Amino acid sequence: MRQEHKEEMKKRARNVRLTVAYDGTAYHGFQYQNPPVIAVQNVLEEVLERVFGDTIEMAASGRTDAGVHAYGQVVNFFTDGTIPLENVPRAANSLLPEDIAVLEAEEADRDFSARHSAKSKTYIYKILNSALPDPFLRNNAWHIRKKLDIEAMRLCLDMLKGTHDFSAFRAAGGPPVSPVRTIYDADIKQEGRMLIISFFANGFLYHQVRNMVGTLANVGMGRLTPGGFKAIMESLDRTKAGATAPAKGLYLYKVNY
Repeated sequence: MRQEHKEEMKKRARNVRLTVAYDGTAYHGFQYQNPPVIAVQNVLEEVLERVFGDTIEMAASGRTDAGVHAYGQVVNFFTDGTIPLENVPRAANSLLPEDIAVLEAEEADRDFSARHSAKSKTYIYKILNSALPDPFLRNNAWHIRKKLDIEAMRLCLDMLKGTHDFSAFRAAGGPPVSPVRTIYDADIKQEGRMLIISFFANGFLYHQVRNMVGTLANVGMGRLTPGGFKAIMESLDRTKAGATAPAKGLYLYKVNY
């Protein structure tokens, strides 16, 4: 939602909340971009204007980066459009490309904001841990050929739980906010050749999840010990941590309000 239009938008009759899923491969992130660059928000707003017969400017729970995916992105917008909400997913999905889908539409309270009302989020990261590639997953998981030590990675995930200063995993270029976050849970599970790492927290810093995963992968490959991981975390120094994991393995899984 454009800041200069916010007060005018909030005079409209309805505050609509949508849950949206997308494959981010073809898009320059979620946040609106000036054409010819296309983001998920560009496509969603254009389609929803046709569905609601109204100009649409939305707010989102998070600005996922280029190539990042979502199972449960949440957006809201104000509209005078009168379409019944139960009809919105079907109407929107008939116009959207196949890599974006509206899963649910709800009436929200006047003061609800997809961004500011969020209490916690879950992200997952997928690693294809296999000697052989899978062409069907090339845009949806990080392929690591070397067998990973899952138990060593799990020890490091346990270290991440709780309230900490996560400066060691914070990328430059993010907003000037406190580096202290609380991770309620962090785990790793294996489903065949796929490893799925999950992070449930009250919020995340810019590139935090991808930087944590990149460092965890170094532990899994034996390049770094769990003790070394702890030392990096306590150093608060981003230059000591691993490389940023590829965007294609990251998914915004769920937002809690």
